[in-house]
Amino acid sequence: MRVIFMGTPDFSVPVLDALVEAGHEVVAVYCQPPRPAGRGKKDRPGPVQARAEALGMTVRHPVSLKGAAEQAAVAALGADVAVVVAYGLILPQAVLDAPAKGCLNIHASLLPRWRGAAPIHRAIMAGDTETGICIMRMEAGLDTGPVLLRAPVQIGEAETTGQLHDRLSGLGAKLIVEALERLDGLTPQPQPEAGVTYAAKIDKAEARVDWSLDAQEVDRRIRGLSPFPGAWCMAGEERVKLLAARVAEGEGAPGEVLDDAATVACGRGAVRLLRLQRAGRAAQDGPEFLRGMAWPRGSRLE
Repeated sequence: MRVIFMGTPDFSVPVLDALVEAGHEVVAVYCQPPRPAGRGKKDRPGPVQARAEALGMTVRHPVSLKGAAEQAAVAALGADVAVVVAYGLILPQAVLDAPAKGCLNIHASLLPRWRGAAPIHRAIMAGDTETGICIMRMEAGLDTGPVLLRAPVQIGEAETTGQLHDRLSGLGAKLIVEALERLDGLTPQPQPEAGVTYAAKIDKAEARVDWSLDAQEVDRRIRGLSPFPGAWCMAGEERVKLLAARVAEGEGAPGEVLDDAATVACGRGAVRLLRLQRAGRAAQDGPEFLRGMAWPRGSRLE
């Protein structure tokens, strides 16, 4: 098929590769404009743009698709279908209608649960044991369209957002290829009205750990925000990012360091911190981290 691909971050790159490997003609790649990054704050293309350019594809990164000229440019591509995954822009109805077979979205949840921007983070933070991928025919509403294919996966007890992200990205790539192969024979299934939840964009204010919560919730917060934006706490005057943890035995005042292995008391129970990062330094496993920044028993994390 003639495919328009719309995506921006790392999650979308395996999907682009899968479309090429399956023999589809990617007539244009749409992604977010380059953003300032690095110490010099120079504009840096996103992962999809970098990969598409390496493949010699036409890349477009408009700041909006609301204008008539941009909509006409999409229509002029004469695409059979558009594949959209973590693109970052709202598609007006004129864009949704431009491809002959419509626009298909790869969404990282089992819709209608976790519509919206951060479905992987929210699933782990909520303690869900299952999530998955849905291939959805796009409508004007936020992730409201009918589902063509879905594939569930179990969330591991110690899994982080980063790890689940990579698994779902690969699954999405596989499932969209299947959807395109079977597209004319698939029956879109409307989403049920019951069970709708929204995965709001992660606010950085959520990232500071509240040690007064119970250990299971603290553990989910740490795993759900790892690696980005990263849960954090204050150890004295220094901010420390917490990237992996597990629920552990122990009781104490919330935030109290209980032993020499970075076990920290919560409102109920405790967590052992397994991977940490000081500002401006590389992430380290717990024992290595503690060799460079000792936390005496009885000290308090805020």
